[in-house]
Amino acid sequence: MIGRMRSVVIDCPDPRALAGFYAELLGLPLVEEESEGDWVVIGGPRGHQPRMAFQQAPDLIAPDWPDPQRPQQFHLDLTVDDIESAERAVLALGARRLPGEGDDFRVYADPAGHPFCLCWD
Repeated sequence: MIGRMRSVVIDCPDPRALAGFYAELLGLPLVEEESEGDWVVIGGPRGHQPRMAFQQAPDLIAPDWPDPQRPQQFHLDLTVDDIESAERAVLALGARRLPGEGDDFRVYADPAGHPFCLCWD
């Protein structure tokens, strides 16, 4: 092993808002925020996972699922116990459903347009 993952970093126009979305979705606390609000981290303290950081990118061009001209750039697969209640919850948080699904996943966009999947076994 060369290193350990510190954080998954997501560019977005409003780091505080997107961090709030994922904090609520994943049940992770806000643990760092720079005074200008251009860097926000949820999760555990440094050296403890999981951690997600949100970095301000005011001119971000959001992905457009499934358009390869504006690729998804990254996505998270999140395991849920009950897809129907999980879908209601993420939509209430500001996510939106995207085209495409499989036998064990559905695709959504977070409030900044980044795709993520809710998966079940």
